[in-house]
Amino acid sequence: MAEEKKEELQEDYRIMPEDAPYEHGFNIRTLWAALFVGFIMMPATIYLGLLMGQTMQGAAQWVTIILFVEITKRAFIRLKTQEILIMYWVAAGLLAMGGTRVGVGAAMFGGPFSTKIWDQYFVNSPQAVGLVNHIPAWLTPKPGSPVFLTRSFLHKVWVLPIVVLVFYQLLFYVNQISLGYVLFRFTADIERLSFPMAPVTAGGATALAETSAKKEGWKWRVFSIGSMIGVIYGTLYIVVPTLSNVLMTEPVSIIPIPWIDLTTHLKVVLPAAPLVIATDLTHFLVGMVLPFWVVVGTFIGGVGRTLIANPILHHLGILQKWSPGMTFLPTRISNDLDFWLSFASIGFSITIFVIGIGVLIRSSIRKRRKEPGVAISSGVGAGGLPEGRGDIKIIFAVLLWAASTLGFVFFVHWLVPGFPVLFIVLFGFVITPFISYVAARMLGITGSAQGTGFFGLREGAFFLSGYKGADIWFAPVPMFQHGTITGTFKQMELTKTKFGSYVKMTMLTIGLMLVCSFIFWSLIWKLGPIPSAAYPFVHRVWPYNATWQALWASSTIEGGTGLIREGLKFKYMIAGAGFGGVLFAAFSALGVPSLVFYGIIGGVTVFGGTFIPQFLGAMFSRFYFAKRFGIKRWRAYAPILLAGYACGVGLVGMTSISIVMIAKSVSEVVF
Repeated sequence: MAEEKKEELQEDYRIMPEDAPYEHGFNIRTLWAALFVGFIMMPATIYLGLLMGQTMQGAAQWVTIILFVEITKRAFIRLKTQEILIMYWVAAGLLAMGGTRVGVGAAMFGGPFSTKIWDQYFVNSPQAVGLVNHIPAWLTPKPGSPVFLTRSFLHKVWVLPIVVLVFYQLLFYVNQISLGYVLFRFTADIERLSFPMAPVTAGGATALAETSAKKEGWKWRVFSIGSMIGVIYGTLYIVVPTLSNVLMTEPVSIIPIPWIDLTTHLKVVLPAAPLVIATDLTHFLVGMVLPFWVVVGTFIGGVGRTLIANPILHHLGILQKWSPGMTFLPTRISNDLDFWLSFASIGFSITIFVIGIGVLIRSSIRKRRKEPGVAISSGVGAGGLPEGRGDIKIIFAVLLWAASTLGFVFFVHWLVPGFPVLFIVLFGFVITPFISYVAARMLGITGSAQGTGFFGLREGAFFLSGYKGADIWFAPVPMFQHGTITGTFKQMELTKTKFGSYVKMTMLTIGLMLVCSFIFWSLIWKLGPIPSAAYPFVHRVWPYNATWQALWASSTIEGGTGLIREGLKFKYMIAGAGFGGVLFAAFSALGVPSLVFYGIIGGVTVFGGTFIPQFLGAMFSRFYFAKRFGIKRWRAYAPILLAGYACGVGLVGMTSISIVMIAKSVSEVVF
C-alpha cells in the first residue's frame, strides 16, 4: 500500500506522463504568437534589456504565453503543452540576439540589430580611439559619420554591414541546430546527464497548459504565487527607475541595478577583492532550483577567488595592476589581465574538456561492453531512441553542420582575405565542437554553462597566425558555443514535443526577427543615445566590455597595446589546468560529489556577484522549504515558482516601459 502511494506521488509531480506521445507544437497559433511577439513585445523587451541587461530573460516569453492562453480559453480552444513550449521559444528566438557574434562582449538582446547598436557605441567610445583607422567598412560606418548624429540605419553606408549581418544569421542557425542536436544525443542519450534547469521552462509550460484546459492544479497555483512575487519585487526594481526617468533628468533607483558594489569598502581589509552583490531576485530563486552541491561549489569558488585568493595574490605581487580606489569593473579587468584570464578562463576550460572526453569514452566503453551490438549513434541502447521524438541520423546532422561551417570559412576569407584560411578551418571544425561539448556537459551537470567560453583560445590563435590588423577581431569567425541549445532539446523531450517543431519555428523566426529588430532598434535609437544614464545596466557594463574588445583588437596592430599579450601567461594556464585536475582527483578520492567540483569551476569564473544570492536561495530551499513541503514536492515546486516570478516581473516591466515609450515618443513629436 505504501509503495502504491509512493508511485502515485511520483506521478503527480512528473512534468508529463511517461506514456504520453510526442506531438507537434508548431501550427497557426504559434504563428500568431510570433507576429505578436515581433511587433508588440520586442520594443518593450529592448528597452527593458537596456535598463536591466539579460536578467529579464524569460519574462517576455511567459507574458506572451499567458495572453494567448487567456485568448484561446475565451475561444474555447485548449493550448497543448507542446504548443506553449514552442510559443516560449518563438518569443525567446525573436527577442534574443540571434547568434553570438564573435567579438561582442556585451550582453545582446532584441534581435540581430542589437549588434549594430553595440558597434555604433564601440566605434565612437573612448576605448576605440586608437582603432579608428582599423574599423572595417563591413562592420559599421566610420566614427564621425553623419548617421551617428541622426541615429538612423536608413543610409547607404549601412547596406554592406546589414548584408553581412543577414548572411551570418542564415549560416549561424544551421550551424547551431545541427551541432546542438549531435551534442544532445551524446550528453542526454549516451551520458544521461540530468540538465537540472530544463524543468523550469518545461514545468511552466505544463502549468499553463493546465489552466488552458481549465484544470488549475498545483502547477498553476505555484506559478501564480511566483508571479505575485515578481510583481511586487518588479515594482521596486523596475517600475520606479523606469517611470522616474520620464519625470526627472536622472532615474531614481530604490534597489541598485544591477549590483551593490562593495569593492572600495574592502580595499584596506581585502585588497584587490572585486566584490559585488547582484540585486536581481532571479538569482535567489535560481539557487533554489539548481542542485544544492552545485550552488555550494559555486559559492566556494566565488568566495575563494574574490575574498581569499585575490588578497593573497596581491600580497605575493602577482596582482600588480590593482590600486586602491578602483571599483568593481576596473578591479576585475586588472585582476584578469594579471592572473585569472590565464589561470581560470583558459586553464580550467582545459580541465573540463579533458574530464568530459574521459567520461564520454568511459561511458561509451561500458555501454559497448554491456550491449556490444549497439553503436554509439543509436543513442540509448537496445531499446532505440524514444518513439516519435523526431530524431534524425547523426551523420545527416554532422553533414549539415560541416556544410554550414565550410560556408563560414569562405565567408570570413572574403571579409578578411589576408588572414590564414587554416586558422578559420581550425575555429570551425575543431574549436567550435570542442567548447560546445564542454558547455553542453556543464549545462547537463550543473544547469549553467557559464565560464565555458574558453577565453584566450581564439585570441591566442590570432597571435600565432602572425596577422597584422584589427579587422579579424570583428569578423564572424566560426568559433561558437552551441552547447546551450542542448537544454532546449531536453525541454522538448520532457514536454513530449517533436524536435521538428523547433526547426520549423526557427525558419519562421529568422525572417521575422530581422525585420522587427531593424524597425524597433531604429525607433529606440532615435529616442536618444545608447548607452546613457537612462539605461543603468548598459551604462555601467558596456564600458567594461568595450575596454576588453579594444584591448584585444589593438593587440595585433602596429603600435597597439601589449596588455593582452602580457596577460596571456603560459605558466598560469598550465597551473590552472593542473590545479583543476588535482582538485577533481582529490574530490573523487575523498568521495566528494562531483557537482561540488563543477560548481567551484563555475564559481571562480562567475561575473557580477550572483553566487551570493544563489547560495542564500539554496540554503533556504534545503533547510526550510524542503522540510516544510517535503523534498519531492519542493523539487517540483521550485522550477515553476521561478518561471512564475519571471512572468510577474515581465508584466510590471512591460507595462511601465510601454508608458515610457509612449511618453518619449510624444516628446519627440512635440519638440
